[in-house]
Amino acid sequence: MGFFTDTSVCIGCKACEVACKEWNAIPADGLELTGMSYDNTGGLGADTWRHVAFVEQRVPADVDVFTAARDLAAEPPGGELRWLMSSDVCKHCTHAACLDVCPTGSLFRTEFGTVVVQEDICNGCGYCVPACPYGVIDQRREDGRAWKCTLCYDRLGVGMEPACAKACPTESIQFGPLDELRERAAGRVAALHATGVTDARLYGADPQDGVGGDGAFFLLLDEPEVYGLPPDPVVTTRDLPAMWRHAAAAAVSLAALAAVSFARGPR
Repeated sequence: MGFFTDTSVCIGCKACEVACKEWNAIPADGLELTGMSYDNTGGLGADTWRHVAFVEQRVPADVDVFTAARDLAAEPPGGELRWLMSSDVCKHCTHAACLDVCPTGSLFRTEFGTVVVQEDICNGCGYCVPACPYGVIDQRREDGRAWKCTLCYDRLGVGMEPACAKACPTESIQFGPLDELRERAAGRVAALHATGVTDARLYGADPQDGVGGDGAFFLLLDEPEVYGLPPDPVVTTRDLPAMWRHAAAAAVSLAALAAVSFARGPR
């Protein structure tokens, strides 16, 4: 089970943010202006499990940043401002690095294929924070424990959909079996292309990508970097097996050398 977020119909209402906080009893945040349009949370974190990004574009995304900054005050051709809005969330990776590095088993894979933190057995080591290729997981300052989206695990267990998807008025956030969502998303991209929206693309829907596909994937209208997403995410623990093999080989070699030295030494 997972999420398909169609950013082409997101209106930035933040109903998902509010519903997530209310259902999961997440502490308040985002009470200060960030200077990033109407974005008052800034990004995902321990107290922000859903984050609605507002991207204002007056110039193409590939324009030099200094040129863009200089031209922001000028009206672009046609005098229009483009807003890209997207509700971001934990991706619930198929190959989740946070699971690999957690020493206590606090992070686990549920029967729905999602990744959940059991905060009651989290020891606050923080290993999962740098392991996440998306920078999703964060620790609370009060106790150091890790927190993130659970995809409303408690609601799924009783046949309910996640609070954010339930509250979304435009069905930008859709919940269901991933195979069905991927098929629906491919159809949506094809429909947008047919109407001339050629920049529409899927992000995180490919099971062959660097994290084995995301349990929460997106339809974007620009490059992933524009939305603050990594273009080619890779599971950060992919090299651990090879590293352990090399370390074991080195340890065996050192032990063999020590044994030979001891055997040849003076008696």
